[in-house]
Amino acid sequence: MKRSTIEIIVGILIILGLVVFALATGGDSEWGGADGGAEDMISETGYEPWFESPLWAPPSGEVESLLFALQAAIGTGVACLIFGYWLGQSKRKDEKEA
Repeated sequence: MKRSTIEIIVGILIILGLVVFALATGGDSEWGGADGGAEDMISETGYEPWFESPLWAPPSGEVESLLFALQAAIGTGVACLIFGYWLGQSKRKDEKEA
């Protein structure tokens, strides 16, 4: 095997080993996110929200998932469009110089 292939395999094994080690030594800790911690901190300050319910709630969890996936797809499309434009400009510049 080539040296670069061996380096990639060793790198993947090291990363997997670190993940397994982190999961094995984690114990019974909770996987809490930043939202839960922020909610606790806000409740300690005595802050009262202006209104209780959201402006609009999706009718079901499926609709909420659909909207999230649509948002992700639109964002990915915009990012790919920008990167494609930059790549096209780069190739066009290289062709003019040649």
